[in-house]
Amino acid sequence: MQAGQGGSEMPKRGLVTLIRDLKLRRGRERRRLALAEGVRLLEEALATDLPIQGVAWSPTLEATPRGRALKARLETLATPCEAISDRDLEELADTEHPQGVLAVIEPRRWSLEDIRPDATSVILVLDAVQDPGNVGTMARTAHGLGASALVALKGTAELANPKVLRGSMGALFRLPSVECDDTALLRWKAEHRLPLWAADAAGVPITERPLSRPLALIVGNEGAGIRPSLLGAAAGRVAVPLRPGAESLNVAIAAGILLYEVLHGR
Repeated sequence: MQAGQGGSEMPKRGLVTLIRDLKLRRGRERRRLALAEGVRLLEEALATDLPIQGVAWSPTLEATPRGRALKARLETLATPCEAISDRDLEELADTEHPQGVLAVIEPRRWSLEDIRPDATSVILVLDAVQDPGNVGTMARTAHGLGASALVALKGTAELANPKVLRGSMGALFRLPSVECDDTALLRWKAEHRLPLWAADAAGVPITERPLSRPLALIVGNEGAGIRPSLLGAAAGRVAVPLRPGAESLNVAIAAGILLYEVLHGR
């Protein structure tokens, strides 16, 4: 377990002050740190050897066997820990009913160069998907179904956003996930000769147009869809077939269905 890196900053500012700073995007970007809230997310951080810079916990953490086991494990690490009141943790937490633990983590920083597609790769690309819950859900789905990586283009909710991390249920600790702009994506896909397929309601039903791997699948903003410049770079458009009268699906649901068809369909 990598723990305690960057600990020299802790005495100067204090763990609680650091957590408050990391609740803001500019704080996360400046420090290259993020917040992991809740028992499950911290268990995943430990399971993936993610560097943990500090932990704040309250008496609520000891209310369940899993919470007590997590606290016992954290106490064995060379990580700054601070006991605070339930009320103070509730003020720091992002959820309505926190589980009594909040950690400062150092998320992995991936680049497009880290993603090396092979003959079976499927890359999920998000174009301006703004809802953090949807982004986290798609990361969780992509990892669970066997996608190779996730790429978040500009306008997409920040991958270190606490709501995104919680929605991913730890998938973003395991799945290579990159934030980049359109130019970098299009250059990278061209270098790897990776066809880009666009999820679009006007596309061919995925059940009628099985896609060959490797490929990148791009999904867009629920309101505006995929930007024209990216649609123009796509090899084609595919859609989830819907019953007559149904206008659309939630983008995370649609992405999950399309990924399943590509990765596990006929």
